[in-house]
Amino acid sequence: MPEEIATDCVIEDERWEEAGLEGLAERAVEATLRWHEIGGEVVVMGCDDQRIAALNADFRGKPRATNVLSWPSVEHVPHAPGERPALPDEEELGDIAIAYETCRAEAKAQGKPFEHHALHLLVHAVLHLLGYDHQNDPDAEVMEATERLILQELHVPDPYDEKVQ
Repeated sequence: MPEEIATDCVIEDERWEEAGLEGLAERAVEATLRWHEIGGEVVVMGCDDQRIAALNADFRGKPRATNVLSWPSVEHVPHAPGERPALPDEEELGDIAIAYETCRAEAKAQGKPFEHHALHLLVHAVLHLLGYDHQNDPDAEVMEATERLILQELHVPDPYDEKVQ
């Protein structure tokens, strides 16, 4: 498995520059990969809602904006519901796109700091690159628990707190 961690950040929307996407992406990628004790390279693109809506339409057949999308570099090996996925043994783990307007609106609606919400979405997307998913309840529980642990390392409060209360 690769040992070095690299994050390549592509900024298409200047608001991400002001928001510090490069630093946020590096923190999220590094924390997620270190937690899994692997290395790898992830490309993160900061874009706007219009661009992510086009990507969502092209790749998922859903012509609307979403908060984050991910494209793993490998086809993941299926795993039993509720089990952690087998980690990819690749240097290039995949690509992520994150939409500024949706991220900002969700953070505001949830009463969370923008930085915390962006870190959560980025950790979530990196986990998708590693083979995690939330297609069923057991997998969603494993993914959310893993997000909580990684975000705790980043000093981000539990993003699912509302669900637990």
